[in-house]
Amino acid sequence: MILIADSGSTKTHWCLMAGNGQSSEFFTDGINPFFQTSDAMKNSISNQLLPQLAHLMWVGPIEAVYFYGAGCTAEKAPYVEDAIRGCFKKAKEVVVQSDMVGAAISLVGKGAGVACILGTGANSCYFENGEIVKNVPALGFILGDEGSGAVLGKRLVSDLLKNQLSDELKEKFLSEYNTSAAEIIENVYRKPFPNRYLAQFSKFCSANIDNPLIYQLVYDHFAYFVKRILPQYPKVPVGFVGSVAYYYKDILAKVMKDNGFELGKILQSPMEGMKEYYANL
Repeated sequence: MILIADSGSTKTHWCLMAGNGQSSEFFTDGINPFFQTSDAMKNSISNQLLPQLAHLMWVGPIEAVYFYGAGCTAEKAPYVEDAIRGCFKKAKEVVVQSDMVGAAISLVGKGAGVACILGTGANSCYFENGEIVKNVPALGFILGDEGSGAVLGKRLVSDLLKNQLSDELKEKFLSEYNTSAAEIIENVYRKPFPNRYLAQFSKFCSANIDNPLIYQLVYDHFAYFVKRILPQYPKVPVGFVGSVAYYYKDILAKVMKDNGFELGKILQSPMEGMKEYYANL
């Protein structure tokens, strides 16, 4: 019996898998070693995950845990491993790697390909034989994160406030979010997590995608990612995972085709591909 996890800063998606194909999924708060100590992560697992597992009649000893998460760098991964081993003392194997590796396993599996995360943030890599061979640095939403929800929201807000879109769209946006230019600037420059704040506005693009101005904005957003990032990797199929990629998959697919790149899978969650990967090991 194995336990796999995909974790971000806000939530962790767990899946318990038995050898007979039976599985069950759970959610807990996010686990990120950049913001939490080993004890805090252990308490989170003990208080939130273990009680959910206890309700399953078919749960036996968990022999292995495979954890893929934000902040799980080579330096920080041992702290997560300590927390997991403290909760699953009978586990013979505990593997902790980055969320980028998890996304690549989900999208590429045992083969070779380019894997991309397009969610609140963005990242990408060339993955081959179970390893990241090349990675273009993400750099965050100020210097990078091309293709992400945060950058899409940033561009939308900037275009609206600088009158690059229609007055109708501007008024609709300010009314719908009950906000103002001053409040937006306050949230972006003075409050924590401006990336999350900006990413929420990508939903406005989705709701108004039939407007030609919004459609072009989203198309250009993905085209910038495709032209800036993908030429740095080998010419192989490119897969995407994350809410932004999934909800705009039709436009993303068109951008890929228009620029001569082969599209692989588009998944909303890495867990979809992870379950398939580990079921076939």
